[in-house]
Amino acid sequence: MKTFQRQWLAAMVVLSASSVAWGQGTGRWPDRPVRLIVASAAAGGTDALARVLAEQLGTVFGKPFVVENKPGANGLIASETVANAKSDGYTLLFTYAGAMVVNPSLYTRAQDPLKSFEPIAQVGSFGNLLVASPKVPVHNLKELIDYAKQRPGQLSYGSWGIGSGGHLTMETFLKKTNLSMTHAPYKGTAAVATDLQSGTLPVGWVDVSSQIGLVKAGRLVPLAVSGTTRMPQFPDVPTMGEQGYPFPTTSWYGMFAPAGTPKALVDRLNQEVLRAIATPVIRERLTALNLPVAPTLTPVQFRKVVADDTLAWRRIVQATGLKPE
Repeated sequence: MKTFQRQWLAAMVVLSASSVAWGQGTGRWPDRPVRLIVASAAAGGTDALARVLAEQLGTVFGKPFVVENKPGANGLIASETVANAKSDGYTLLFTYAGAMVVNPSLYTRAQDPLKSFEPIAQVGSFGNLLVASPKVPVHNLKELIDYAKQRPGQLSYGSWGIGSGGHLTMETFLKKTNLSMTHAPYKGTAAVATDLQSGTLPVGWVDVSSQIGLVKAGRLVPLAVSGTTRMPQFPDVPTMGEQGYPFPTTSWYGMFAPAGTPKALVDRLNQEVLRAIATPVIRERLTALNLPVAPTLTPVQFRKVVADDTLAWRRIVQATGLKPE
């Protein structure tokens, strides 16, 4: 009996300490709506996933998670908004990998992703898709190389902006193949897809989440996938590595808080984001949005991903010769 009492008292001490730590770190958070700043315009892949998560988190925590779209400057506007906010948990960021781990190598005004933010949760790990216009006679990287060599300096390729994953991936590929193509930066992949279909643009990079329908309909021709694995939506489309031009760096979505946000709050948000994505309802909605399932990483593990990717992209930017602005 005494042993049981000692064990019970020890358990109560642990629970009490945990409760105190939570209370000291977060108070009664949230006692009002939480702003979820999204680094894209409405209706894109980033926005679609952010809204799915915002709805679920609002249900769990009992207060609305209000999505605020702040597109522009390759994600810098959204990042600056959150980096300058109070670290009280009421302003969070939902963004994509490029805005966090590529921007520091491209823009002098970009924040250090590990000094200005607390990484909360990684959502997804995936490659992007290189596609061609159906008016261009290419179906893989070898055919694209042959086609471009016959037209030196005459071709353009599209991406969703200077410094985007598509831009840097393509510049790396062009260096490896000694090809010359002109970069045409767009404000989003929807505009890239429009010009590809009309034949105004021969090739370009798109995200699968918003352009899968056009690819499946044959209105865009898939050539290759960046990253290390094929996409489940297109199992017959080989990666760049399988075609002899590896580009192992992948993309992801992620949730962040301002630096200094209490650890207890960050940990709780991480748990709820991962729990939300694991539910059948959310998984079905992610599938409908053509979005990948997220890896189950802790905040500490996600921080390491951010650190490693920042270094990897810095090397890529340096190899392309792009200079910070």
